[in-house]
Amino acid sequence: MNSPGIKRSVRAGVEDQWHRAPRKGEQVFYPADNADGPVWCMDKTHFRQTGTQVCNKLHGTGRRWRVRWVGPDGKELTESYEKRADADRRVKELSSDLHTGAYVDPAKGQVTFRDYAEAWRKRQVHRDSSAEHVESRLRLHAYPVLGDRPISAVLPSEIQAWVAGIELAPSTVGVVHGVVFGIFKDTVRDKCIASNPCEGTKLPTKVPTKVVPPTTQQFETVRSKLPDELQALATFAAGTGMRKGECFGLVVDRLHLPENSGDRTGTVKVDQQLIRANPVTFGPPKTQASYRTIPLPDVVVEALKEHMKQFPPSPEGLAFTWNGKAVPKSSFGYHWNAAAKAAKLGPRSGLHSLRHYYASLLIRYGESVKTVQARLGHASAAETLDTYSHLWPDSDDRTRDAIDSVLR
Repeated sequence: MNSPGIKRSVRAGVEDQWHRAPRKGEQVFYPADNADGPVWCMDKTHFRQTGTQVCNKLHGTGRRWRVRWVGPDGKELTESYEKRADADRRVKELSSDLHTGAYVDPAKGQVTFRDYAEAWRKRQVHRDSSAEHVESRLRLHAYPVLGDRPISAVLPSEIQAWVAGIELAPSTVGVVHGVVFGIFKDTVRDKCIASNPCEGTKLPTKVPTKVVPPTTQQFETVRSKLPDELQALATFAAGTGMRKGECFGLVVDRLHLPENSGDRTGTVKVDQQLIRANPVTFGPPKTQASYRTIPLPDVVVEALKEHMKQFPPSPEGLAFTWNGKAVPKSSFGYHWNAAAKAAKLGPRSGLHSLRHYYASLLIRYGESVKTVQARLGHASAAETLDTYSHLWPDSDDRTRDAIDSVLR
């Protein structure tokens, strides 16, 4: 027995659970003796030379060979095998892993994916908005298939089948897979499993799609079909290009609304977004580039003034409300989807489509890439071009326009 505080050395070996060597001075009987005491094993399928090993109590029952080892934590573990060759192979594998640092405790792999993932979520340093997205992706798409599986039992083929069954856009499938990949990456690092089953997964091909902004007529239809309390929100989104969370999280002290109609100094300062409506929870914008000040067109200034006369800000100062409180995503989605359907917008045309509409107007009226990038809060001009390059007139169009403007 080890003394307290002394760590047992890592090692592995094989034991015969059916037989043992005779003890010194021990009297061992043959089966034919029908004596009460230890008996020699006379089974030729067990030994070529019978009468050399004593039968244990487990003789002939269960698996004969037991692999016993001590892990890095000093804990002793065992596994049983029917064949000596399999047990020897396991000992060789364990001995190598124990001495190279590749050892994985089989017990750790028995935790379910859901339990490990929930603990993993609590360890992450995510923004509140990102944390909500991770939680919903796991709950809606990963847990129904993988949640109750022991992490050590999940095979690469199962991950591939799971990915193939997700009925989402290819880019979204990639995001969901990325979350699960990250979780399994940590299970490998924690030595719960030996390898990541998400390695090598073939993801659906992302088909490049061009942004098709709503037309002005579609925007006006959407706005007119929304409840009165939400119409100014649509005007504001179309006139500033702000993201949904930024619009929902707009508080009145971030607005500069000039009193005189000829004063064109109206602005909105973007430095937060609404993460949760109940309780009201604010968070930082999406990226560092998202911190910005946007000039407000006259039409937006007037719409905001009229809106706040009719619908006062919430106790938190939110400019846009629903029944006097922060706008819930579910309530907004219900009314927006009905309005979008009436305007014949695409099935995925959320409030974000008005961000595209805003960008298309800036481009149509000659704003530069850098200006559009700054207004939208993109991290780089490349992001702006990747999204909207097809909306800028090409050089051929500009050449024709230049000549036509002079010679006509």
